[in-house]
Amino acid sequence: MNKNDAAAAPGKCAAAGDMRDEMAVTAGVAGLGLMGMSIVAALLSAGHRVIGLTRSLAKRSNARETIHERLVEMKAAGALRGDPDTLIGHLQLTENYADFASCGVVIESIIEDVPAKKEALAKIEAVVAPDALIGSNTSAIPMAILQAGALHPERILGIHWAEPAHVTRFMEIICGAHTTAENADRAVRLARGWGKEPTLVKRDIRGFITNRLMYAMLREAFYLVENGYATPADVDRSARNDMGWWLTLAGPFRFMDLTGIPAYRNVMKDLFPELCNSTEVPKLMQQVVDAGGRGVSNAQGFYKYTPEQAKRWEALFLKFSYDIRALAQQYPENVGD
Repeated sequence: MNKNDAAAAPGKCAAAGDMRDEMAVTAGVAGLGLMGMSIVAALLSAGHRVIGLTRSLAKRSNARETIHERLVEMKAAGALRGDPDTLIGHLQLTENYADFASCGVVIESIIEDVPAKKEALAKIEAVVAPDALIGSNTSAIPMAILQAGALHPERILGIHWAEPAHVTRFMEIICGAHTTAENADRAVRLARGWGKEPTLVKRDIRGFITNRLMYAMLREAFYLVENGYATPADVDRSARNDMGWWLTLAGPFRFMDLTGIPAYRNVMKDLFPELCNSTEVPKLMQQVVDAGGRGVSNAQGFYKYTPEQAKRWEALFLKFSYDIRALAQQYPENVGD
């Protein structure tokens, strides 16, 4: 990133007028899959007029209805001030990239595939104004790859959402080598206007922050199961009742401050040499994928589900997401400041 250290800190507040200006721009979303539709709902709820693009409106004939359902959910949960019926009227659906011409910000949210994302970004750049912000909703692809060959690489950033995007307060803003401090600051302001608590990744790195932390944990979880130390259920139970209870309040560094730092140093000295550092995909993961497991979406994963149980887990996850959002808002990120 150019002038990385001059970029706005995630906690920096924009002036009220600036925030209103940011929310007044038309926003675009390229890709109307599960997450894309959730992103559209989040943008509508924040006050944007939104243009949602899909390759086939015929195949996404339920998109408007699904997005409206997301808004109704938000209203019922107290996460939306506006009227769902009014807000859905601010949505335009299209198959034509040229319709993004009026957008001040466009979020690319298609499959996690480099050639496909670069093609989409090129089509977006060809029609939007030079100062329009372009975000890629990627989970791990380095920005250097997505910025390469762009007309204006300084305005392309990673804008990493979490599912369900219309509920969670998570967002990572990822800078590439060409990202300017001004555009990083704009993205952070937008994210706050969307009701997120954004983190700014100031240097390009694969996986960013949360995925690097999560996949390190997943690798150790597979190691424990595959080597007979515990079952998936026991690993889940331990993680849920230890890390699971404090992570909404405090990240790892704050938690060490709260619970006493020296003990962690002593454990690190003995434990780090014994942690798994394999670079291979775990065998158990490959077996589940090869067997067709996709999780609750097809009632087949690391656990066994009946179709009814899978639907209950999906509903429970959505309810939990709203509940944890409400809890997190009681304990803001800078509660002690």
